[in-house]
Amino acid sequence: MFIRVRLLNGLPEPLWYSVPTNCNYGPLSGLIVQVPVRNRIIPALVIDEHTTKPHNLAFELKDIHGLEPLPADEHYLGFLKKLSEYYQIEALHFIKRIHQFLVNKKEDALSFDGLRTNGGDITTHSTESTVVLTDEQQKVCDFIAPTIGKNIYTPTVLHGITGSGKTEVYKHLFLDALSKNKTSLLLLPEVTLAIAFENRLKQELPDKPIYGFHSGKTPKEKNAVWTNLNNKTAMILIGVHLPVLLPIPNLGVIVVDEEHEVGYQEKKHPKINSKEAAIMRAQETRIPIVLGSATPSISTLYNVKTKKWAFFQLKKRFSGTLPTVHVVSLTENKNRKQFWISKEIETERKDRLAKHEQTIIFINRRGFSFFVQCKNCTFIFSCTNCSVSLTLHDDDRLVCHYCGISQTLPRTCPGCKGSADDFLKKGIGTQRVVTILQKMFPQANIARADLDTTTKKKVWQQTIADMTNNIIDDLVGTQTITK
Repeated sequence: MFIRVRLLNGLPEPLWYSVPTNCNYGPLSGLIVQVPVRNRIIPALVIDEHTTKPHNLAFELKDIHGLEPLPADEHYLGFLKKLSEYYQIEALHFIKRIHQFLVNKKEDALSFDGLRTNGGDITTHSTESTVVLTDEQQKVCDFIAPTIGKNIYTPTVLHGITGSGKTEVYKHLFLDALSKNKTSLLLLPEVTLAIAFENRLKQELPDKPIYGFHSGKTPKEKNAVWTNLNNKTAMILIGVHLPVLLPIPNLGVIVVDEEHEVGYQEKKHPKINSKEAAIMRAQETRIPIVLGSATPSISTLYNVKTKKWAFFQLKKRFSGTLPTVHVVSLTENKNRKQFWISKEIETERKDRLAKHEQTIIFINRRGFSFFVQCKNCTFIFSCTNCSVSLTLHDDDRLVCHYCGISQTLPRTCPGCKGSADDFLKKGIGTQRVVTILQKMFPQANIARADLDTTTKKKVWQQTIADMTNNIIDDLVGTQTITK
């Protein structure tokens, strides 16, 4: 038997090896084997098998040294094949990503067969918290839980307002999966959220096997996950991008929290979308997947409508009340100092200032104006690289917020050679908001959050200093202070 392999770490070209006749490995395509390369043993992916030796090889083929232990997930290779076809990326890159993440050069020369278990055990001194589910939560659990372990692909969207208890639903599903000896996969859009979720679940479920698998973990903690996967140990696995690429022998349910977040789009190669990969994984493995969010994405809602995905809502909060929201139309009460600042905002801002309270104003645009247009010929200054309008900043710079290209605002129109006096500066950005507010409330401290790190630090320090001085001034007006 002869095989062609691609090294996980080394030459990109395929290499030929022979399989010892006394080894009964079965089909090797798609598996990881150990192969000799010069004086080293390197893991490699088998890309195909042959019964005869190639005729054009003028050298003797070396034997492989054995198989790399790989968790026995019967759906794994099929999932990688679909994922590689969808993203037009070789499956090798997904395996390389996991291998590189597991192997740490600062540790001993670890490979798949050299991974060690984390020495620290999860504490078990506290008891599991009991929470009675609301009718809304129970309805979700009653729908999803029976499908765990039944080989049924069940995509479910959970729309829950902030504080409605989506986490309690997840927790009950995880416990149900563990009772059936199934692993649960929880994906979150950021490592910080993954760490917070892991800490919370470990406090509330102290006697359950809960592991994180992300860049915030030590090599020993990563190795513990791999050991459990090889041992087919049921657990709750938490992460961002990498867990969905792992071979998981007994995967029972996948939960994608904050499914609308752009953080699921991977920035490193291979640049997959982890939410999309999770849906494909659930479909290939035939298991339920829950997409939770307080603001579901348009694509998810479209699938609910067209593909008949299950849809549940949690409309009640566990504690506290929802904030009061007032929608103000700028077409009304036009007699105001500034077009962009309504009477309501001006009144509330004055009230906050009088009470020495803070106000946060959100606007989804940077710069001074959205774009600059010549009113004579309608020419709009656009980016030559991205074909989008350039944003005007308050120092007369035109900036593309996609590629970063920058230029000074010309004094004449490139289209009709008209004067810059005929330029229309349309829209409003953060810089213009600050300029308007500074004129309306000259006594207020106004800071921007969309600055570079150095500038933000200076603004923050000055804001703190101003706030301190204001407090001292207030106290001086009522009592004597000894410094």
